[in-house]
Amino acid sequence: MNPTSHALARRRDRRVYLGGHPVLFGLLAASRGRPVRRIGGTLLVHGADAYREALTRLPLDRTAEGTTGAAARSALGGDGGVLFDQEGGGHRSDRRALAGRLGAAGVEELRARWQPLLARRLAPLARGAEVDLVELARELSGTVVCALLGSGADPCEVARAAAEAAAASVRSHLPGPRRPPAEAAAARAAGRLRDLLGRVREAGHTDGAPAAMVAVAAVNTTVAALPRAVAWCADAGLWDQAGDEALRAALAAELLRVTAASPLLPRAAAADGTVGGCPVRAGDRLLLVARHAADAHRRDPDARRPAEPALSRLVFGAGAHACPGARLASVQLADVLAALAPYRPVVTRARVDRGAALPGWRTLCVRAAS
Repeated sequence: MNPTSHALARRRDRRVYLGGHPVLFGLLAASRGRPVRRIGGTLLVHGADAYREALTRLPLDRTAEGTTGAAARSALGGDGGVLFDQEGGGHRSDRRALAGRLGAAGVEELRARWQPLLARRLAPLARGAEVDLVELARELSGTVVCALLGSGADPCEVARAAAEAAAASVRSHLPGPRRPPAEAAAARAAGRLRDLLGRVREAGHTDGAPAAMVAVAAVNTTVAALPRAVAWCADAGLWDQAGDEALRAALAAELLRVTAASPLLPRAAAADGTVGGCPVRAGDRLLLVARHAADAHRRDPDARRPAEPALSRLVFGAGAHACPGARLASVQLADVLAALAPYRPVVTRARVDRGAALPGWRTLCVRAAS
């Protein structure tokens, strides 16, 4: 392997941060010298142990302004909760229902949906044509969401609506004075998504907000992660590992670790405590930097010498609120890598999505190396 190939992959991947979220990326990069750093009423949490401690031992207010839960509830209109802002028995019940559909048996059922899609979408590579992996990820994620929720909507339409709902929500919650036009746009985008999905019964609810939240989370993380992971694999020359059945699952986990689709988790403390030895007051804001906690900024992916699972899984959170879609994401990426490996594709075109909720590509085209 060319020792500089990971540097090429890292330079390309950095563009999704510098192109879409440059100020935030600069702040996080400048403050990562310590495991925890306080700036006023905000704690920037970079270290793995401190990150895990914040998610598992510190009481968190999941409805506080500036958190994922508050943004989701505001954008999706979930009076009964939207999974990310719930606590207690209702939260556990909803997560159990979703996790049941995302267990080993559930993921195998979903594979039967996406494997024919992969064969169809990647067939042009055999003819020497380009394939846009962002378009592939969009259709793939929409197909999975519709299958999970029992919706008959068009998968690509659902994926586009979920991406717009997330992007509009981010714009409406940017720091500074309230932005009525942005809030109205977020409400319209969320309404369109709920209309597309219909009144599906998600996790025991007839309300459309929990279903819409599942769609927003699944679509945006897939569309962000999958093209970035493939680009890294191509730039770093990892197709031998991708083509090796014994190494492929470990490679998928490593690529998900270094790309960290949700690189930052905004949370708020519900009570006094400590994180990484730093005192925390109730109401303090926590910015949990998943990509630094998982060592994505320093440790290159390698399926032969992978990071321990306890570290690599931090990109999916930790404790009771860890992402229930971790298995789905890993299996899905492994199948994409298996389908691409015979072509050993190279990246031919890449354009950053500057308006997306998560750092990612607007276009990421590949062509078979041969």
